[in-house]
Amino acid sequence: MHARRRAAAKAVASTKIPWGKPHAGSIPAPGTIRAFADVRLLPHPSAERRAANAAQGITFESVAREWMALQAGKLAPITLKKCAWMLETHVFPTLGSEPITKISAASMLAALRAIEAGGTHETAHRTKQRCSQVLRYAVATGRAERDVTTDLRGALAPVVSRNHPSIIDPVRIGALLCAIDGYSGQPATEAALRLAPLVFVRPGELRTAEWREFDLDAGEWRIAAARMKMQEAHLVPLARQSVGILRRLHSITGDGKYVFPSLQTNDRPISDNTINAALRSLGYAKEVMTGHGFRSMASTLLNEQGFAPDVIELQLAHSERNKVRAAYNKAQRLEERRKMMQKWADYLDTLRAAKASTPGKPQ
Repeated sequence: MHARRRAAAKAVASTKIPWGKPHAGSIPAPGTIRAFADVRLLPHPSAERRAANAAQGITFESVAREWMALQAGKLAPITLKKCAWMLETHVFPTLGSEPITKISAASMLAALRAIEAGGTHETAHRTKQRCSQVLRYAVATGRAERDVTTDLRGALAPVVSRNHPSIIDPVRIGALLCAIDGYSGQPATEAALRLAPLVFVRPGELRTAEWREFDLDAGEWRIAAARMKMQEAHLVPLARQSVGILRRLHSITGDGKYVFPSLQTNDRPISDNTINAALRSLGYAKEVMTGHGFRSMASTLLNEQGFAPDVIELQLAHSERNKVRAAYNKAQRLEERRKMMQKWADYLDTLRAAKASTPGKPQ
């Protein structure tokens, strides 16, 4: 087949047609017309690839699962779990069994519109992003021609960005801390609530904390890169107050893997909704305060108190695109971060004490 194609193409290339001169020499010879016909009738490589993929059973789901397996060492476990959930729930039922080469922009849009119909616009956009990654992987491995999601730009309803609800008024922060002190529930949940404002890590990083990550004598918590959103190891200097909370909890959960184990089993941590549910039980609606809101609280007030913005950003574990500079900053500014974390814990104590001395004010 390939030999015929090369011969036909050579015949076309050797034929000179004097464009613009209407005389007998401008009419291709019969053999040349046959050559054109041969080129046109031979299967296109992409058609051959589609047929081969279909014959081999290369479906969107098979490629997607292969891609997810490759991400196991790159994405945080919770991120990979959410990715699998999105694809299995919203994409595989309709597109999973389709040959990867037959996925069209229209079929992809239909699947994403079904997600939008449920009112979860952000999930629709995130699912589109994951599908794009799968299709780009298929292109790179020679099993698809292109990423059809690029044709869907502007086709989905935009996501209205919103900040995580947070309390940033000092008086109300004091009331919140007093409310947390009065929480009566599972010891692990109580300790997580008390620690959250002191360390202001992401909720997922807090709830899945493992005892092996802590050096309480040194006052350090080292979170592995695999558990961080930015996939970079993170060090949290622990104030005296944080160490005290952890030492008390260690006598209860220290024999297990997780610092904050589930009530049902020590083999897994508290759920991702535990801290938010505890805040609701204290009277704080989801529009007022969330577990993630402790990060906004710390960021806002630390900046207002004059701490160096880049030191605050480092402690928040926000991404530093220049990796050399990031490594230098983390190494050189650690002592500043230690001092900041202790001053922050002391400041929270003053807010709690102020509220306790003036009871009765609204939250």
